[in-house]
Amino acid sequence: MPAISLSDASESFDTRQSVGFGKNSRTMEPTSNVENLRKEYTLSGLYRRDLSSDPFEQFKIWFDESVRTAGDREPNAMTLATASQDGAPSARVVLLKGFDSRGVVFFTNYESRKARQLAENPRAALSFHWPWLERQVQIEGIVHKTSRAESATYFAKRPLGSRLGAIASGRQSAVVENRAILEDRLSALKAEFQGADPPVPDFWGGYRLLPERFEFWQGRENRLHDRFLYTLDSEGRWKIDRLSP
Repeated sequence: MPAISLSDASESFDTRQSVGFGKNSRTMEPTSNVENLRKEYTLSGLYRRDLSSDPFEQFKIWFDESVRTAGDREPNAMTLATASQDGAPSARVVLLKGFDSRGVVFFTNYESRKARQLAENPRAALSFHWPWLERQVQIEGIVHKTSRAESATYFAKRPLGSRLGAIASGRQSAVVENRAILEDRLSALKAEFQGADPPVPDFWGGYRLLPERFEFWQGRENRLHDRFLYTLDSEGRWKIDRLSP
């Protein structure tokens, strides 16, 4: 096998990692000037008179608009932030799969890092970012597992490949030696469940976040953004406040 120089290896690495973005792997710095990356937010404003008194209804209005205008983007992508019992945080993007007055639903592996943190500390935060609308929504609250029946119902609606992939993943977030192991598991499952529906695994299911706080953010010119906060008062009614940007 011919020897590969360090420069050749670097170029090969650059090629494999490149997805059309500028970077300089030799200096570990972006080729663009990060300090100059900015835009003005001028699409719309947000006023108290336009808000629903119900944050769930307000979220539905904004979410429906994000879906209508998303194109090939994922409007249901949301950042889920969790923390361990001792306060060590972590965050990742998951997909919204349902919401109503009972809360916001997502599904995942119950043996993942996020699941372990939620078992220790059920408080979590969700953040939606819809840059094409210059909007964000933040939701905070307490998380509980959905029922097994609800998890099984949704699991059965997923594409077959996604269901088999969830089973093949096994203990999510655990170290795996290489991708071939995962591909082999998936191939074996395809052969095992040929023409049959795989059952929902015990280690997979849903969570529902019951909101205690909503914040709606609309980008504005000169960084004087519009921010409105919904919180529950002592009688369980939603109170709305404008926040400083």
